[in-house]
Amino acid sequence: MSGPASRLRSLTAQLLHRSPESQHNFNKHTLSPTSFLPRAAAIEPDAEAIYHVTVNNKVLRRSYIETADRARGLAYYIKKHGYKRVGILCPNTPAFLESIYGIAAAGAVNVAVNYRLKSEDIAYIFTHSEVDIIIVDQEYVHLLDEFRKTRPDFPVVIDTDTDATEGELSGPFDASVLEGLQYDSQLGNHGWNGLETHAADEESLIALAYTSGTTARPKGVEYIHRGCYLAALANIIESGLNYHQGRCRYLWTLPMFHAMGWTFPWAITAVRGTHYCLRKIDYSQIWRLLKEEKITHFNAAPTVNTILCNSKEAERLPSPVRVTVAASPPTPHLFEQMLSLNLHPVHVYGMTETYGPITKGYYMPEWDNLPAKDKYQKMARQGHGFVTSLPVRVIKTEVPEGTVST
Repeated sequence: MSGPASRLRSLTAQLLHRSPESQHNFNKHTLSPTSFLPRAAAIEPDAEAIYHVTVNNKVLRRSYIETADRARGLAYYIKKHGYKRVGILCPNTPAFLESIYGIAAAGAVNVAVNYRLKSEDIAYIFTHSEVDIIIVDQEYVHLLDEFRKTRPDFPVVIDTDTDATEGELSGPFDASVLEGLQYDSQLGNHGWNGLETHAADEESLIALAYTSGTTARPKGVEYIHRGCYLAALANIIESGLNYHQGRCRYLWTLPMFHAMGWTFPWAITAVRGTHYCLRKIDYSQIWRLLKEEKITHFNAAPTVNTILCNSKEAERLPSPVRVTVAASPPTPHLFEQMLSLNLHPVHVYGMTETYGPITKGYYMPEWDNLPAKDKYQKMARQGHGFVTSLPVRVIKTEVPEGTVST
């Protein structure tokens, strides 16, 4: 039975041509992972957000307040020029990480592309996704040749990946950040309050993640704010990013372009961890960082872990490192190798369509009493759904295995 208050709300809604449900938005909190960066900067402004060795061989260390300011500048640059879909063609650099936050904060959509693809496939993705500007690393500008054949004046922002933020060694990306900060100043210094840290609609697009197109053209998967928020929280829990005293030190061996880095750009920031950026897989560099910087987490496919375990620099680490393993089935022997080096595998499975990892092989304490062979075999199996996942089911179809649908 409705009371006077509910009847009044209903009447008001009719007069305003709005449903009663729309009157209750005051008690809703839209979910968006973009809020994690300004939150981290507000809590620990001087905490180290980024470690990176630049192309001019300088060690760059950037705090959370500096990172948040740069992302904010990029966001205002995008807003100033009215861009709605922003392409990214970069390795794992600070510019890539800052762009993930800056693009979303401007209310635009991120379209990150695999720089290992052929230029024809890259052109197809940027055309199909209808991007109106591209942020590209200086090393990969040539991969845009096919796309720019019919678009010679298409706006492109080049990142030089140096330690300079302005002046002779800086580049167009840094200039865009500064232009955005100046634009914010002209508007009245609204800062993050003038941006979309919480999307008005949590089911709106935050990114388009494209597959590599192994059997056909690359396919785009729609990532929404709510989905990325929940996936990031799940990865914090399932990969133990905030265990012990938090402040994880995460090494970017996984490409950020791959399913939006499995949402780890948001997950690491949410726990105020340090992003150790890597332009490329360099096993001697990885082992140096594991030993000298005391990396606590990284994600990698079995192939990468196999080579890492057999590198000449490999030796048992004094403290455990959590390694989230996915992309192809790992062998029991690989897990045995990893544990001997104090690399503790977190075995997960996922797809681009599931924001990356979505199931996990949960280690059971009683496995410690099993023969080594049996224990590692169990560790190499999947698995149950993440804490934010629906129950996982195995569905057997009538379609023969290996059949490609059309």
